[in-house]
Amino acid sequence: MGLLPEFIVPIQLVDVRENPMKSHAKVVVIGGGVVGCSVLFHLARHGWTDIVLLERDELTSGSTWHAAGGMHTINGDPNVAKLQKYTISLYKEIEELSGQATGVHLTGGVLLAATEARLDWLRGVVAKGRYLGIELEEISPDEAAELMPLLDPKQFVGAVRNKEDGHLDPSGVTHAYAKAARKLGAEVERFTKVEDIVRRADGLWRVITNKGEVVAEHVVNAGGLWAREVGRMVGLELPVLAMEHMYLITEDMPEVAAWNQKTGSEIIHAVDFDGELYLRQERGGMLMGTYEKANKPWSEFQTPWNFGHELLEADIDRIAPSLEVGFRHFPAFQNTGIKQIINGPFTFAPDGNPLVGPVRGLPGFWVACGVMAGFSQGGGVGLALSNWMIEGDPGADIWAMDVSRYGDWATMAYTNAKVRENYSRRFSIRFPNEELPAGRPLKTTPVYDLLSAKGAQWGGAYGLEVPLWYAPEGVKDEFSWRRSSDFEHVANEVKTVREGVGLSEISSFAKYRVTGEGAAAWLDRLLACKLPRPGRMTLAPMLKEDGRLIGDFTLANLGGPNSESDDWFLAGSGVAEQYHMRWFEAHLPQDGSVSIEASGAKLTGLSIAGPKARDVLAKVTRADVSNAAFPFMAISKMDIGMAPCLVGRVSYTGDLGYEIWVAPEYQRAAYQALMAAGEEFGIGLFGSRALNALRLEKNYGSWAREYRPIYGPLEAGLDRFVAYGKQADFIGKQAALAERKQGGRLRLRAFVVDTVDADVIGDEPIWYGGAVRGWVTSGGYAHHSKKSVAIGYVPKEIADEADGFEIELLGKRHAARMQPIPLFDANFERMRG
Repeated sequence: MGLLPEFIVPIQLVDVRENPMKSHAKVVVIGGGVVGCSVLFHLARHGWTDIVLLERDELTSGSTWHAAGGMHTINGDPNVAKLQKYTISLYKEIEELSGQATGVHLTGGVLLAATEARLDWLRGVVAKGRYLGIELEEISPDEAAELMPLLDPKQFVGAVRNKEDGHLDPSGVTHAYAKAARKLGAEVERFTKVEDIVRRADGLWRVITNKGEVVAEHVVNAGGLWAREVGRMVGLELPVLAMEHMYLITEDMPEVAAWNQKTGSEIIHAVDFDGELYLRQERGGMLMGTYEKANKPWSEFQTPWNFGHELLEADIDRIAPSLEVGFRHFPAFQNTGIKQIINGPFTFAPDGNPLVGPVRGLPGFWVACGVMAGFSQGGGVGLALSNWMIEGDPGADIWAMDVSRYGDWATMAYTNAKVRENYSRRFSIRFPNEELPAGRPLKTTPVYDLLSAKGAQWGGAYGLEVPLWYAPEGVKDEFSWRRSSDFEHVANEVKTVREGVGLSEISSFAKYRVTGEGAAAWLDRLLACKLPRPGRMTLAPMLKEDGRLIGDFTLANLGGPNSESDDWFLAGSGVAEQYHMRWFEAHLPQDGSVSIEASGAKLTGLSIAGPKARDVLAKVTRADVSNAAFPFMAISKMDIGMAPCLVGRVSYTGDLGYEIWVAPEYQRAAYQALMAAGEEFGIGLFGSRALNALRLEKNYGSWAREYRPIYGPLEAGLDRFVAYGKQADFIGKQAALAERKQGGRLRLRAFVVDTVDADVIGDEPIWYGGAVRGWVTSGGYAHHSKKSVAIGYVPKEIADEADGFEIELLGKRHAARMQPIPLFDANFERMRG
């Protein structure tokens, strides 16, 4: 029933080869933990056999060997949850192929709630499981105690049963991956320390080791505790940090023996979120682990290369507060002794999810690190990375794990602060309106102090502080699953926009400049839209080869009517800047005819919107901004007061509006000019929460929610912006045409939901005909229309049904009515007028 670290004997991989280490390989995987061995296995299973794994010591050295070995399917991101489900299903296959026992015990488990707020969260988990194929069931505390006899049901208000939880032998699983990979033709080199990695002029990589050198087309950094050190060999500072993590093993417990004898089965897993604890049976006793508040980083700046099968000194005082809760919630622990305390380091990224994928600017260099839940996620990471390397696509939506979600702003100090925060909150509730403070503020715009003085409540987006809403003095966010203290104030911001004019700070959008004599031809192939004329903009979907969406932008042609130069401006999702730059640069022509630059903090933004927006703009510029001279989707350079700006007639609010792009040194001047000019029109500030309410009334989608690389343009409702008939053979054209002909599987639809005091946030199931048929991608309350709105995907077969839908929210199903046309300005008169 599991293996303690003290009993683990390293499983020897017998090296039957007498030849020296190969000098060339298609792929070199660095790191012999569970993740590196999974990557090696999946590459070999795909048919790539010219591959080698290099491990500086014995396999499992580092974090793998002392892991508690738990596995589960639950994750905050449903796409990662799918990969976790795959990982658990994979163990039988690798055990049979390798002949190596994995020690898998699928015991099932209970997730426990000691508060009503936690129970509301668990109900959301159950709801997600309905469309993910994960069998979860809400049960009472007494029912939980019947399944897990050590808990005191009086300490809890509810629970959820999960039949797919379990644990395994970490060493056995890792060696099963490695042995299976070798049977498929891969090679493993132990006691082979990578000392440097150098890129050759021809693009290949020299991997220099203590045993010689391997030249490779691809290098995978699965270095685990040493991922930072491996990254530094190629000039990369990865945002990962190792944390000390403790769990204890009890002496044999009579309660455990009695249960085993009575049922013939193990005691199931338990996660006590409010106690920050996880528990499972370990031989005749129990294992209890904790994510304590008083956490401690390990080797903050550099991991010693000579660290291996060592444990760290136990510090029971640090975990004592959690243990006190555990002993109260699980009284049997009060009557037993502690046999062993395991304290070992595990690496974490700032948000707790892995770092996976190709690294921008380093072709052929890949990462698979920060995988702290290696036995839940390792198989999925290996599958996604091998798909990506071989097929050019991970084969799943792994945005939550993509290394590109972090930029240069994720410094070592930032990483330290956020990892410590994430570790201490691993079992804490993250409410939908809750912003976490560690590592902030970091990046701010020139008007940060001016907006703060107006009551701005800030959130973080790709490292930048973004105004969420504006609070009167004395009012703060009260975190909740239901409508909270911001509700009436966001409503006032929406009213300001819809009835007059509002101003928002929009620097968080990503901005790109594309220039060069080949820019137009390149954009015509890269983007699926028809290129706009000089002085005009258009919405621009970007597709992958399989016809799925990889981006959505506003594209502007900045070339003048008499200009022959190519000058283009792109605006898109700020959180995807690194993600999209990686894609752009990978597709640039080799002849230097096209240049692209992400403007980042070099360009800031403001937006004004509402029926009085034109009046305000006309007061601060000499340019003619009448509808005739400056129509919808026009763009032009003009001065705002004394500040030179780029102004586009477009607004995500769905109202008459303008986006104003300005160099940071002029942003304050532009802001002050607009606010002064707008005073007579009742101008007010609005934040991103009001913007969300406004865009919902227009059925507008957003990147990473409605638009993701698992949806095609027809499914996402963006096909009207795809120029299927244009001459350019744009990326994904043939696949998009096939989707258009076949009709795809899904349709993006908007719903008005019957709710009272709560609104969807995303990932809720959509019911139809008594079954779960779809899922919500985003939503909220549309204050102007006074409707609760949900946007989500349903099968095309039911996509035109008006009624019969329900959306599950906080454990209840609410009637939902299809809203095929926008709630606001359905004829686009305000926006275009």
